[in-house]
Amino acid sequence: MTTTYAVLSEGLEKRFRSRGGTVHALRGLDLAVADGSVCGLLGPNGAGKTTVVRVLATLLRPDAGSARVAGHDLVRAPHAVRAAIGVTGQYASVDGDLTGRENLRLFARLRRVRGAAGRARADDLLDRFGLADAADRPVSGWSGGMRRRLDLAASLITPPAVLFLDEPTTGLDPASRNQIWRAVRDLAADGTTVLLTTQYLEEADRLADTVVVVDRGRVAHQGSPAELKALVGAYAEVVVAHADALVPAAGVLDRLTGTEPVLDRERYTVGATTTDPTLTLPRLVRELDAAGVPLLDASLRPPTLDDAFLRLTGRTADRKDLVA
Repeated sequence: MTTTYAVLSEGLEKRFRSRGGTVHALRGLDLAVADGSVCGLLGPNGAGKTTVVRVLATLLRPDAGSARVAGHDLVRAPHAVRAAIGVTGQYASVDGDLTGRENLRLFARLRRVRGAAGRARADDLLDRFGLADAADRPVSGWSGGMRRRLDLAASLITPPAVLFLDEPTTGLDPASRNQIWRAVRDLAADGTTVLLTTQYLEEADRLADTVVVVDRGRVAHQGSPAELKALVGAYAEVVVAHADALVPAAGVLDRLTGTEPVLDRERYTVGATTTDPTLTLPRLVRELDAAGVPLLDASLRPPTLDDAFLRLTGRTADRKDLVA
């Protein structure tokens, strides 16, 4: 069966010039997003995620390379690309002085969905995103999560073939984040292709069919969330009662994980990364107890974004020398 791609780019490059010199935001980025899938573009601030979205949404012209979005050439047919996509940026673009209903009706007119059809579409989206009860209140009084849901609803006035979501849950509380996640899953189930940029590995794991890790404007890794987690591994950490127990604890972790443990003599902790899916927290505690290690605490946590970047790029994700 032949795979068709809603987003396909080759060698995308983008530079920004400033007083400090030239910043190379995209360095030959290749990306392939299959029709009807959710692709998670993962990386910290400055990795190039937002620049990718702005280029693919025709908000920026690439300096080199090529791309097709929804079957249309990015440079030669930008109007066709814009007609086929929806975009939700990092910050809500709705008008706080208008009500939620007025905002969606305004977006409907801008998308040339006028009259009764526009009003009906606005009402349908308010119901779909759980905003009907607040629909006639000014958006300035809404919570951040409600504003983000309204912003997402506005991008769906005309159902897009491809939806770009640029860090849609940054700064939201867990309940609001879950609401956005449900909306994204529903869109994908209806056949919309979603390109989601995020700083959260958990978010990509929950939503994405494919994860693309971006580092300094290039693709550092691409695969399923399960493949990324298996590559990075979980992190086992134990807290012992005194310094003399650090070496015995390290011996247990070395044997169980097959990786060199890291000792912190000030905090009395020992940690190690493991890619063994059979290693569980109860087993870790039993092995430490059998070795006579006086244990105060133990944890086995899933990989973080920093873990992924350290394993895939050789450094952590805490970098401030790049643009978004």
